[in-house]
Amino acid sequence: MVIFRRSRTLGPVIASFNAIDDPLCVDFFQRPDKSYGYEEYRRDVETAEGWFPIGFHSARVFTQLEEAKRDAMQNVAWFNIDQDKTNGS
Repeated sequence: MVIFRRSRTLGPVIASFNAIDDPLCVDFFQRPDKSYGYEEYRRDVETAEGWFPIGFHSARVFTQLEEAKRDAMQNVAWFNIDQDKTNGS
């Protein structure tokens, strides 16, 4: 079950997947309450100012990491299409 919640405290990143051909990534994190979430980011290579959230998925709350990954594959187009071409860390 997914619950939507606004939060500025995301927690530590436990997995990160980068798109090979684009400056995009999805980070999965665990909150202090042990719930999981994810966010999609874009890096502006022209200005080198870092990563910016573009998916606004971080308010979604999951009880298991695998639930968050399944939801990301449904809601982040490139992660769904290129899931076998992403670099996980």
